[in-house]
Amino acid sequence: MITPFFRSSDRAFTLLHGDCIELLKQFSFKFDMIFADPPYFLSNGGISVQSGKIVCVDKGEWDKGRTREYVDSFNRAWIKECREKLKDNGTIWVSGTYHNIFSIANILTELGFKILNVITWAKTNPPPNISCRYFTYSTEFIIWARKSPKVPHYYNYEVMKQINEDKQMTDVWQLPAIARWEKSCGKHPTQKPLSVLSRIVLASTHSGAWILDPFTGSSTTGIAANLLDRRFLGIDKEEEYLILSQNRKKEIEQISNFTLFRKKIKDIALLNEKGKLSMKEDISNYDLPF
Repeated sequence: MITPFFRSSDRAFTLLHGDCIELLKQFSFKFDMIFADPPYFLSNGGISVQSGKIVCVDKGEWDKGRTREYVDSFNRAWIKECREKLKDNGTIWVSGTYHNIFSIANILTELGFKILNVITWAKTNPPPNISCRYFTYSTEFIIWARKSPKVPHYYNYEVMKQINEDKQMTDVWQLPAIARWEKSCGKHPTQKPLSVLSRIVLASTHSGAWILDPFTGSSTTGIAANLLDRRFLGIDKEEEYLILSQNRKKEIEQISNFTLFRKKIKDIALLNEKGKLSMKEDISNYDLPF
């Protein structure tokens, strides 16, 4: 029997401690959407710039460089388990850089997914390239794929138009990297901004949906989900990041913070002003089995 590391009082935010591949094998619950930000395997002694200072970019043992064969095998294993936990009309989003995104794209196709888009997240405030020997890294890629080529997926087309000045949303998103106010409970080394995850959640789920993040880190996915009246399960091996995630959830349980965060995230604030945010649905009969 699985015992949650943390579950919020509203049952909308649950965390599991352990290996996602092993934990996902232990239950049969199906999710509406999955967001995954797997290891990029980049921690090999490189350096970057943060707040004007040169820093090492090594993130931990979980991100150490590996062979191509290992990376492919790892990606195949977790994607296969995630596929089993996705509803037939569900979609998966996977974030990465050129270091791992091609492996992921190939394996998604191999396992029967249909790739819908490859989003280019163009960061409006990227760190400088201190070597001055190649172009500044300013983008990440996010693959969006549905489980089945023949089963229609959900796309919130009208909402995407509304937050894009009533024009069709393109596959290039110009959004900032993580803001200082998003680090109030601490920082994960690969933490994604709420602006990116909120757009993903809005684009591909209804209010009341269940969302899984198998590499949850600081659970930006879960915070975005709860700010938009969705439910969330996050999994991570590192206890310190689960504690950070727990504290972030507790932070938005304060109505003042909940309201403030909604105002700070541009897409949510715009929809809120227009009265377009969906209300909570009664999903009490659709709950996790643990």
